Amino acid sequence: MAYGFYPFLGMALFWISLIIGIILFANYKKIYPVFYMISVALYIFTAGFAIDVFNIAKFGILSILVISAIIFMGLGHYFSKIVHHETA
Repeated sequence: MAYGFYPFLGMALFWISLIIGIILFANYKKIYPVFYMISVALYIFTAGFAIDVFNIAKFGILSILVISAIIFMGLGHYFSKIVHHETA
């Protein structure tokens, strides 16, 4: 059974983000850069999973990336308003 590029993307993304996360934590001694790396890796991993599993064509890939970017921008804006009000 052919699985496509999904397993290779997942393993490569896991190891690269783990190494970069360790380096960021060692340099800055703060946890938020590590969470930033986790969110970027999760976004790439999820988009790759959807593309591979659903066998999506070029227009479908573009539409998934646009829709997910809009959703994440909306969530980021929403959470920035919540965190800003709680810290103030």
